Amino acid sequence: MALRELSALEARVLAVLVEKAFTVPDSYPMSLNGLTLGVNQKTARDPVMNASEADVAAALDELKAMSLVNTVSGSRVLRFEHNMKRVLGVPGQAEALLTVMMLRGPQTAAELRLNAERIHRFADVSSVEGFLDELAAREPPLARKLPRAPGAREQRWAHMLSGEPDVAVGGGGVAAYGSASASASASASASAPAGPDARDEEIAALRADVEQLKAAVARLQSELGLTP
Repeated sequence: MALRELSALEARVLAVLVEKAFTVPDSYPMSLNGLTLGVNQKTARDPVMNASEADVAAALDELKAMSLVNTVSGSRVLRFEHNMKRVLGVPGQAEALLTVMMLRGPQTAAELRLNAERIHRFADVSSVEGFLDELAAREPPLARKLPRAPGAREQRWAHMLSGEPDVAVGGGGVAAYGSASASASASASASAPAGPDARDEEIAALRADVEQLKAAVARLQSELGLTP
């Protein structure tokens, strides 16, 4: 099926679902709360986002309309799973590369190989380039090689699911969604120098990931009848 261009938030939501399916499988499919935490994660994200649960829920509705996301029933909490590989008609290797580009922005083939390792382990950089070339040859293309940046040794690749890549996006900025106050807060965060507050936010995000992992382990132990 022909897909419209995804917004930055829709692309991030979809990519987080793919990422977490591999990195925290016991917490997958994901709840709205867990998905929002993943979208706003301070590590392994470029740009950093500041989306509310309402913003993420709206993005999920749009992704469901395109069959890229499914709702999972049978749980007390509504959960969501992605359907990206089937809808786009790409192999798992290409899915991994698209996911990392949606999470971290344009990257070189070597960077993509390193950053995609938790989703798919590529044998070498040439295998990454092979799948990138296949994505670029699609009609419409799903990825594109960007012009070499001044002073850069290698060219970067970007996904095309959101249309032509904005090479100015990235570099540690904060993308805000929702109310004007949230946008003002995000703008202030982006312009302010890194300090104790920024470090505290990163630590809090990491602790949230750890707590998610602990909860998943505890749930698995309970299901298997094991004593912690």
